[in-house]
Amino acid sequence: MAEPGVETRTRSSVITARAAATFDPVGRSVASARAFVRDTLQGWGYGDVVDDAVVLTSELVTNAVIHAGTAADVLCLRSEDGVRVEVGDRYPEREVPMQGTGQGFASLDRENGRGLLLCAALASRWGVEYTPTRKHVWFRLDLPQRPVGARSAGPALPASMLPVAEERVRVAVTQIGSGGTITVWNEDAEHLFGYTSDQVVGKPLTDLAAWPHTPGTGTGIVEALQLSRWEGSYGIRGADGRVIPVYASHLRVRDTHGEPSTVCLLVRDEERAVLQTPQRAPASERGTDSRSTDPFEVFIGSPAPDDLDGLLQRTVERARDMLDGDSAFLLLATDDETELEVRATTGLPSARQRFARVPVEAGTGRYGSARMPAVHEDLSSVPGAVPLLNSTGMRSVVTVPLKVEGRLTGSLGVAAEAAGRYSNEEALRLQFAADRIALAVESARLGELERLRRGSLSFLVEASDLLAGTLDRDQTLALMAQMTVPTLATWCAVYTIADQSSEPYLSYVLHEDEERIDDLKALLSRIDPPDPVPTPGARVWTAPAEAAQRAALLVSKRELGLGSGPPVSSGIGGTMATAAVVGGETVVLPLVARNRVIGMIVLGKPSDDHFRQEILELAEDLSRRAALALDNSRLYSERVAISQSLQRSLLPPELPQIPGVEVEVIYRAAGEGNEVGGDFYDLFPIRDGAYGFAIGDVCGTGPEAAAVTGLARHALRLLAREGFGGPAVLERLNAAILDEGARSRFLTLLYGELWPQEDGSAVLKFVCAGHPLPLRLRPDGTVEPAAEPQPLLGVMDDLELYEQVVTLDPGDVLLCVTDGVTERREGTRMLGDDGLSDVLTTCTGLTAGAVAARVLRAVERFAAEPASDDMAILAMRVHEPHKD
Repeated sequence: MAEPGVETRTRSSVITARAAATFDPVGRSVASARAFVRDTLQGWGYGDVVDDAVVLTSELVTNAVIHAGTAADVLCLRSEDGVRVEVGDRYPEREVPMQGTGQGFASLDRENGRGLLLCAALASRWGVEYTPTRKHVWFRLDLPQRPVGARSAGPALPASMLPVAEERVRVAVTQIGSGGTITVWNEDAEHLFGYTSDQVVGKPLTDLAAWPHTPGTGTGIVEALQLSRWEGSYGIRGADGRVIPVYASHLRVRDTHGEPSTVCLLVRDEERAVLQTPQRAPASERGTDSRSTDPFEVFIGSPAPDDLDGLLQRTVERARDMLDGDSAFLLLATDDETELEVRATTGLPSARQRFARVPVEAGTGRYGSARMPAVHEDLSSVPGAVPLLNSTGMRSVVTVPLKVEGRLTGSLGVAAEAAGRYSNEEALRLQFAADRIALAVESARLGELERLRRGSLSFLVEASDLLAGTLDRDQTLALMAQMTVPTLATWCAVYTIADQSSEPYLSYVLHEDEERIDDLKALLSRIDPPDPVPTPGARVWTAPAEAAQRAALLVSKRELGLGSGPPVSSGIGGTMATAAVVGGETVVLPLVARNRVIGMIVLGKPSDDHFRQEILELAEDLSRRAALALDNSRLYSERVAISQSLQRSLLPPELPQIPGVEVEVIYRAAGEGNEVGGDFYDLFPIRDGAYGFAIGDVCGTGPEAAAVTGLARHALRLLAREGFGGPAVLERLNAAILDEGARSRFLTLLYGELWPQEDGSAVLKFVCAGHPLPLRLRPDGTVEPAAEPQPLLGVMDDLELYEQVVTLDPGDVLLCVTDGVTERREGTRMLGDDGLSDVLTTCTGLTAGAVAARVLRAVERFAAEPASDDMAILAMRVHEPHKD
């Protein structure tokens, strides 16, 4: 990070254009500044950095015009490799909050200082410059570097712009005998990986290769070495234990005695252009000398396209060609690995299927899960086995999972119209191809997701500003519809509910084509509104599409003279024209405020289109903001902000990284942040190799509960770091709570200490004081309590607590929750300890994050009503040994 006021400029950073504007110290200037920066950067063709620049400018201008109370000067400077934005004010205060002081970056709830925190997170460089009368905060955003290499390069570049290697390019040359052992190891291999020739000759290459292995299949480095030729990426474990990503080219040869062996050329992965095979011309252009090759041979070894959709489409096309199929499809898994989303197809009605979702676990038996390869010789004998292929005419299909480090990331399938086309041999070939492309697909997916999230951040910043600018109900509804169309949907309708005894009323309709608004409104007015269900998230609503189809069918029959009745009205005729518009997926999101549904927003797509999950999540965020703007006063909004800030201050700012242990925490306060929660959690280092963790529940909510929460969390850290054991820590905390007198609250608490061991296990010591017992999940699916109950805190003076010791083996998961999870109710039913155990039983093989997400999902789906109690979920999973 550059020092404030200092920026090193290179020849490529010469300013080529500038734009400046001054904004008055009023609230509307923030939106004007954002529009100025957005328009300027888009005009320069710098769309890659627009979203980040808008977010940073918004925070910095807010600091100037709102907090400093002066005019803001915004200056945009363009260079060949990026953009620099300067925001100046007339308040030359030299205090700059710095991380770690307790006053700046470490306190996210403070109004001032957040702009600098965002600068540190998003900008390439940033700083602050002072004069006697002014202060300038600047940030620089570099343009993303484009790949330069064999087939992804742009035009010819001057030498000064070519990538710089730290030293000469080294090519490791190894030769593998017929038995899989290394027979040749050159000097470059010694330099790259740290092993001398004497250390590795005679050993199997599999001892060094970190192959992206897929459990359940035999495909791996051994099979790759048996191929006549192969290109791709994997890893080599160096002498220092680190995995070095390499790009490899294998060639199968034989010596004069006919003995086969494999020659391997390896370079660092970022230098893959040295070995990469040039793009081959189509077979029709290569003449009679062209040879039949694996369709994945060229594609897998090449850099991924800039966009994920292009990569996925090329993948399914080559998969279909490789197995000579009639169609192919590729689905990507959601974050919790419970559903798959259709992202690319060929030979199928892609417009109808795109972004449709299917469950990962479709049923029982060998063919019931997307986690394992499957071959269906005749789909007519197992109807519905592959829902994606229903009514497509496909008879046989082979599907294989895409996995990265053992985690399901997607599914690849090839289908044919004839029965019995595929066997286990084709499944193995397709699995081998899937293993080679899985990492590239996941990398591209994460890149796309990051871009979407940054764009979503910019969108929500502007949406929140617009919604907070008015207290008029109708204007807020109109603003919400205008923000969703066409950014999120093709059309939008907003329903409002005056009170609990009133029916939903159609308040606003908007379509991207203004000429169709009246027809759409007429159609929606003739059908019953969606039910006001408070369940969070989007749900599909089929009534508009069905009504449009019935109207279109009726009009068609009357035009052909097949029906009777009165003449077709203009309204029905307009409905027929609207049938294609509402023929796609239509979803309903509730507008919920103060645990009451105050309206609904309906989003629609044109014929046969589906919403992607990220768009629905963004729409859900937007709907929550609109609901609060509709139902809350400015004073109530300030109260929400205060309570949320207090809640964040009672929770740890971040979780430490524990060697060999994955940790995930999910926290949900009841009332969507309107109340200060009484649940809390903590995870902190005690000393080298020892970590303390806690999860607790204070009786009640509000300031009194918050006071006990803060006392408990800070006291636990202090006492643990003073060397006290678990029982001593809780006994002293109990005394401190009782000393609070009338302000005290009783507290249930699970406190433990964790020691990762060298053998990969982890030793834990527990004290469970009146709290729901922690559950242990073994790799075989067995679930059992990991502790015994003891008295809660804040009730009795003299407690006799004791410590329990448990050893978690590799692959074990420890789940700790508050009673907001186990006491989730639907009428007289309660989830309970047994229900939680049943959910945890289904989590074998999942990461800690996926376990926590699946538990939260089960709790939310258990009851339709919003949660009335706080929830905290802490999941810890001991890493399993890495498998080559």
